Amino acid sequence: MIIVVWILNAVALLAVAFVLPGIAIASFWSAMLAALVLGFLNTMVKPFLILLTLPITIVTLGLFLLVLNALVFWLAGSVLRGFQVEGFWWAVAGALLYSAISGLFSMLLFQQ
Repeated sequence: MIIVVWILNAVALLAVAFVLPGIAIASFWSAMLAALVLGFLNTMVKPFLILLTLPITIVTLGLFLLVLNALVFWLAGSVLRGFQVEGFWWAVAGALLYSAISGLFSMLLFQQ
């Protein structure tokens, strides 16, 4: 089941790259690697960043979490060769669209 979710997240990344011109993915395998790196960053790095920025997150009533999502998305784009994010605002748009598409895929996959 984890492999199916991983493949669907890679497809979601490909859809984001297709819709947004500021995000580029070289191939399906680059999307698979980017989905793996995004999953790792969201699991290991993001909780630490949330804890570190908790005061500003509280002051902004949680809106700073959008910035954190964009920064993690942008970080994955800067670490990988086949996955490029052109700038911060493309990272914001890409992170929002990626979350929406992968959430839709998860909802369809785990619907009971």
